Amino acid sequence: MKLVVQIPCLDEAATLPLVLATLPREVPGFDSVEVLVIDDGSTDGTAEVARNLGVDHVLRHTSTMGLARSFRDGVDHALAHGADVVVNTDGDNQYPSERIADLVAPILTGEADVVVGDRQTATIEHFSPFKKRMQRVGSRVVSAAAKASLPDAASGFRAYSRHALLRLNVVTQFSYTMETIIQAGNKGLRIVSVPVVTNPKTRESRLFRNIWQHMGRSARAIVRSWIMFRPHLVFLTLGLLFFLASAVPAVRFLVFFAQGEGGGHVQSLVFAAAMLVGALLCLALLVIADLLRTNRTLLEDSLERLKKLQYGPDHDAH
Repeated sequence: MKLVVQIPCLDEAATLPLVLATLPREVPGFDSVEVLVIDDGSTDGTAEVARNLGVDHVLRHTSTMGLARSFRDGVDHALAHGADVVVNTDGDNQYPSERIADLVAPILTGEADVVVGDRQTATIEHFSPFKKRMQRVGSRVVSAAAKASLPDAASGFRAYSRHALLRLNVVTQFSYTMETIIQAGNKGLRIVSVPVVTNPKTRESRLFRNIWQHMGRSARAIVRSWIMFRPHLVFLTLGLLFFLASAVPAVRFLVFFAQGEGGGHVQSLVFAAAMLVGALLCLALLVIADLLRTNRTLLEDSLERLKKLQYGPDHDAH
């Protein structure tokens, strides 16, 4: 059994030594533990620092390509080198590396395919009340989309089994956190959370400029995932809302028409017709989304087979 701990980094030369200092090189249940650093176009010598500190593998992007791409490239490299479990942590020393053994334990016991480190955001001092509230709301929305219970869906401190990684496909360019969780839940993978306590803040996030940008990008990723995996719920709900919006003015017009006063209320009929067209468009989009979902399922099945041929058999399949 091999565990690969991957650390996506962007200008983390100062904090990477802190991460590696507490990262265990022996974990119960594994024959070997290897560390992989993905340098996403750093300009401060992060890759050199990683090599000097004895990291087993270093991948380097010549330009910054984003967290999602770094995660995906790291996973590909880990699988190609025989990883049975991959743990993802951050290079800013936010997450407690010493808790990796606890993070991977549910996978080793067969209880989970994906484990998320719950930062217990309500207790994080440098999180504002607004940010804590938005974290709760976002986690609930993601939990509903993933059909799971996740108190901290945005946490990047995670463990993935080989079985899970062969089935998951990251397509977003912003962050993999929401997408992989929603995919995992809808593909029947088991997700559990392990409570952890974060380390003191070392710097501001480089993933987004402010909380509003983070909320906007996260919302787009969540909406996209909902449409991909639960199109019936999305488009039937929208279609119903449009139909109700058309029914009210239509009934209003019919009442006036029955009273012989319909000529002065044509605007209600026009509005009702426009809303009805919206409802019909939602139904048409539902049919298209359903066909695309079927096509995507077939493509992902083929991609999973290709991954098994490329990286070797799935040792964790049940």
